[in-house]
Amino acid sequence: MQAEYRQRREQLMAKIGTGTGIFRSAPMAVMHNDVEYNYRQDSDFFYLTGFNESQAVAVLAPHHAEHRFVLFVQPKDREKEVWTGYRCGVDAAKELYGADEAYPISELDEKLPQYLEKADRIYYRFGRDRAFNDTILSHYQRLLQTYPKRGTGPIAIEDTSTILYSMRLLKSQAEMELMRQAAAIAIEAHNHAMEITAPGRYEYEIQAEMERIFRLRGGMGPAYPTIVASGANACVLHYIENVRQMQEQELLLIDAGCAYDYYNSDITRTFPVGGKFTPEQKILYEIVLEAQKQAIAQVQPGNPHKSIHDTAVRVLTEGLVELGILKGEIDKLIEEEKYKPYYMHRTSHWLGLDVHDAGVYQHGEDKPQILQPGQVLTVEPGLYIVPDTKLAEDQPQTHPRWIGIGIRIEDDVLVTPNGHEVLTAGVPKAVDEMER
Repeated sequence: MQAEYRQRREQLMAKIGTGTGIFRSAPMAVMHNDVEYNYRQDSDFFYLTGFNESQAVAVLAPHHAEHRFVLFVQPKDREKEVWTGYRCGVDAAKELYGADEAYPISELDEKLPQYLEKADRIYYRFGRDRAFNDTILSHYQRLLQTYPKRGTGPIAIEDTSTILYSMRLLKSQAEMELMRQAAAIAIEAHNHAMEITAPGRYEYEIQAEMERIFRLRGGMGPAYPTIVASGANACVLHYIENVRQMQEQELLLIDAGCAYDYYNSDITRTFPVGGKFTPEQKILYEIVLEAQKQAIAQVQPGNPHKSIHDTAVRVLTEGLVELGILKGEIDKLIEEEKYKPYYMHRTSHWLGLDVHDAGVYQHGEDKPQILQPGQVLTVEPGLYIVPDTKLAEDQPQTHPRWIGIGIRIEDDVLVTPNGHEVLTAGVPKAVDEMER
């Protein structure tokens, strides 16, 4: 992968020209008191370096005569490494990660100016590390003050996302293979969950079995907090308590993905706990399934990304009108968003190093993002008949037979040169496949 990281850096440096890019590693996250979570590197930092330690800074200076790629890292420290794990160290940062030069992180303030003083701008994304944000601003302000004497130096700071995110949006062959592996592990976990689900079991039992498979198959663990939502819990979009005992004649909504070598899958299935849909569950499920099928069909090169959501909304709205849950003319209901009490989220998001991955959806009001080969996205329509839904005055009260039913169906889809590939097709979703 080092050749790929180098290629990414070269591509980015070609875009920033006479600027200097600065990237900060993710901070350690505290679970409680002095106990930390397992470390997870910042996605932009990892995308460009593959370096997986905290307290590091990467500098890309394409205009520098000798050092175009510089790493600032924690030095080797035997005493500390005994407690917190081995460090790469300064010397190995050059050998293993291809840096032209490397320094201890303690020397950042001293060494950084030489990579900024001939740059016309700084490329840096202000993040949650306020102290480091202040460090960048301090260097920028000092260089501005001395600009009249030198006639060189950065006169602007530009967010790196304006350049980097368009790169991250298009996946390489190596990235696609990692995402296929993340999908394959999640597929196995979802299929196992369907087999073991039964009335009387607890949501957390299903969660535990799925996450066991994530780790057993070499994954890093869940891509995000696993959602195992039975009954009316399925109407809570990000329900993660997973403590309820499942009952006969309920649905179970599972939204779970696996992280594999930093890349993620994201799958949702909804199926009957007892093996058979009730008539109401089946009717709503088939509406959501049809919405997903038609939305996936929109995943074609050249189509606007928004067509995925627009297609799903129309199918869902038509279904709700046919059932009498909504009343009115379809186009007007969509325009006025009268469907939102029952479908309140978007249908698709980018997927990759982040579950909600980098990349824009619109280039201005009238310029939607156009689908291109190499993009990976989710397609996840749903219907949620929330018990205390507040309805518009011109809409009928929802019949009790529908109340408390929540359904979502989600797959991960790769845009290909001739259409699309559903990476998560290995998890069943047809009605006859879901029943047992």
